[in-house]
Amino acid sequence: MPWCEPCSKYLTPSAVKTDGSCPTCGEPVGAVEKKASDVARDESAPWHFKLLVVMLILYLGWRFVQLLT
Repeated sequence: MPWCEPCSKYLTPSAVKTDGSCPTCGEPVGAVEKKASDVARDESAPWHFKLLVVMLILYLGWRFVQLLT
């Protein structure tokens, strides 16, 4: 996502001029890169979702045991 340092704001790719400058101040904008830790954190499921899945497996396992007995 393009970032304009003098204006201190993010710009949409369509808002940047064709020469790659900010439409407000005219300075060249740079792309902000994500850190590796941010990418890994974005792809990970939240802890409460993992807990929900484990509880669901335990519950369905117990219901299957009850079905057999």
